[in-house]
Amino acid sequence: MPSIRFANVLLETKPRALSYPTMYYHTDQLITPSGENGEWTINGAGTVDFTTYFNALSVLKLQKYTRATGFALHIDVKSAGEVTLTQTCAERLSMNPEIVKDNSQTVAGDNDWHTVTLDISVDEHTVLAGFQIATTAATEIRNGYYEVSFDGEPRDVELSIATTTFRKEKFIERNIELVKTELLASDYDIAKHLTMHVIDNGSTLDAAALSDEHVIVTPNENVGGAGGFARGMIESLEQSTPATHVLLMDDDVEVSPESILRTYNLLRIVNDEYAEAFVSGAMLNIEDTQDQKEDTGFISTYDGSCVPAKPPLQVTKFVDVVYNECFDESVCVPEDAHRYAAWWYCVIPTTVIERNGLPLPIFVRFDDVEYGIRCNPKFMTMNGICVWHAKFDIRYNAGVERYQTVRNQMIGQAVTGLAPSMKTMLHSLHHMVDLESRKFNYTDAELALDGFEDFLKGPKFIMQPVAQERFMRANREKEKLVPFDELKKQAAEMGITDFDPDMLTRQVIDFDEPRSFQQRVFDFVTKNGQRFGTDKLVAIRFDGRGGEPETALGSDGDRVEYTIIPSAGWLYPAGMIHNENVIIAIDWATRKGVIRVKDAKRYKEVMKRYKRDMAYYKKHADRLAAEYLAAGPQMQSMRFWKQYLGMD
Repeated sequence: MPSIRFANVLLETKPRALSYPTMYYHTDQLITPSGENGEWTINGAGTVDFTTYFNALSVLKLQKYTRATGFALHIDVKSAGEVTLTQTCAERLSMNPEIVKDNSQTVAGDNDWHTVTLDISVDEHTVLAGFQIATTAATEIRNGYYEVSFDGEPRDVELSIATTTFRKEKFIERNIELVKTELLASDYDIAKHLTMHVIDNGSTLDAAALSDEHVIVTPNENVGGAGGFARGMIESLEQSTPATHVLLMDDDVEVSPESILRTYNLLRIVNDEYAEAFVSGAMLNIEDTQDQKEDTGFISTYDGSCVPAKPPLQVTKFVDVVYNECFDESVCVPEDAHRYAAWWYCVIPTTVIERNGLPLPIFVRFDDVEYGIRCNPKFMTMNGICVWHAKFDIRYNAGVERYQTVRNQMIGQAVTGLAPSMKTMLHSLHHMVDLESRKFNYTDAELALDGFEDFLKGPKFIMQPVAQERFMRANREKEKLVPFDELKKQAAEMGITDFDPDMLTRQVIDFDEPRSFQQRVFDFVTKNGQRFGTDKLVAIRFDGRGGEPETALGSDGDRVEYTIIPSAGWLYPAGMIHNENVIIAIDWATRKGVIRVKDAKRYKEVMKRYKRDMAYYKKHADRLAAEYLAAGPQMQSMRFWKQYLGMD
C-alpha cells in the first residue's frame, strides 16, 4: 500500500516559535537547536509532549478528507541515557493529551543515532494523534515526520501560489525567499511541482532579480486584490505546465513553508468527495501569535457582515487545538448562511475556476466572499495550515469599511446572492450610516452613501477601470485622524484646555458606561440629540478632514465638556456618547485622533441624502437586479479580464 511523508515534526527558531513554543511542544526541559542538519537537543532528563497545533497529526480530518488507511511516526534519536517514545491522542472532550497504553518504544542510551518507527493506533473516537519523548539524559532528535498510508495512487498536483502585492516589499520578498529556500530547493516532491506567481500591482519589485524558473514576478496595473488575484489565476492556468490548484495568498502575511508542504500533500491523497474542495488556511494574528481569528467565515443574514465560523481560539491551548479539528459547522453556522474562505490563504482547484469563472472587478473587499459563495465548495481546514496576518481591528480604514464594503456587498448580492435577500445589505447600509451619524462622524457616513450610489450606477460603471480612482477618492475623503500633537493643538483652539493625549491609556479610550432604559430610549428617538432642534452649545463646524474650526465652542472661560471613544467605525460606546456634544475619537495603535462635534444640520443633510438614495433604489431595484445578473457572466469571464488587465 502506498504511503506519503505527510507532515514534518516542526521545530523552528523564528521569533514566533521562540515567543510561543507551546504551538510546537510542551516541555519541562530546555530544548535548543544543536546542529546543521536539523538536530535539536533536549538538554537533560525530562518529558516533551508534541501533541500541539503544529506537531499533532490531524487524524479525524485525514480520515474525512483523504484516502488514509494508516499512520506512523518516524524520528531519529540519540542519547547517553534511555529514551522512551509514547503515542498520545485526543478525543473530542480531551482536556490533556492522553497516553496510548502499550504503544511505546524505548531506545538504549549508547550515544548512537536510532531511527524509531511508531505505528499510530487510532479508532473512531480519535481526533488527534501525537507523541511524547521521555528522557533520562540529554537527548538529540532529528528528522521527525508523520507517514500516511492510503488507498490508490497519489493524485498529480501542480500547485501554483498566486500572491498579489502593492508596495509590501518587506513581506513579499521574505515570502519569496522562504518558498525558494525551504520548498523549491528541498528534496520533497513539491519542489518539482510548485510555481509562484507574484502579481506586483505597485510595480515596485525588481522583477528580473526575484524571478527564476519557478518564481515569476509580473508587474501589473493597480487593479486591487480582485484584479491581482484574477491575473494570478490566469497566469496559473496558462503556465507551461498548467496548475491543478491555485493557492491565493495575501502579500502582507507571514507563512510557514510547512503549511504549504502539508497543503500539497493533502491534495495528493484527497478523496473523491473533497477533490474539488477549497483548502482554507487559518488566519492567526501577527501581533498575538497564538490567536486564531478565522479559518472559514459566513455572511450574517442579519446585516451582511462577515462572521468567523469559529469563535476566537488560542492555538497554544490544547483544548482549543482539539476544538479546532472537531468543530461542527452545522452547530455554529446558521442553516441559511453562506460560507466562504478568505484569500489570505485559500487553495482553489483550477477545475472550479474553469467552471465558475474569475472574480468580480470590485478592487478590494468581498471579492473572496463573493467568489467562495458563488462556487459553493466544500472546505478543508487543518491545524498547522495557516498564515499570520495583522489584526483587522487595529488597522481600520473607512475607505474600505464604508465605501468599498457597502458598494461590494450590494454588487455581490445582486450578482451572486450572498444573503437570502437584498434587505440584508440594505440593513447593513442603514446601520453604517446610522452608526457613524450617532458618533457625529458625518464624513464616513457619507462614504457609505458614496458606495451605495456607485452601486446604483449599474454594472457598466463597475466594468470600467474606475475602481482604483474611486477607492483613492474614498481614502482622500474619509475622516482624517491627526497625530497627538496636532490633536492637542486643535483641542486647545476649541477651548478644550484639559485634554492631554500623552496621558491616555487604553482603558480610558476603550471604556464605556451603561445606560438606563430612559437614556437608551432618548438616544434612539433623537439619534443622540440630533433629530429635534440644535443645542446652542454646538456652534462650530469641524469637518473631520483636518480643517480649522470656524468658531470657538462654548462661552469664554467655560470648560468645554467632551468624551473620549475609540475611532474604529464598527464600535459604538453608547454610554460615553450619551448627552455629549463633543467627541474626541482616538486610534491608540497609530497615536492619532480626531475631534467630532454634534452638527444637527449636517446630520439632517446626511439623512436626506440617504432617503433620496433609497427612494431611487426602490424605483429602480428590478432594473438594477436584472442588469447585474445579466452582467455577471461577462465580468467573470477570461475575455473580460484579459481586456481589463491589458493582457490582449
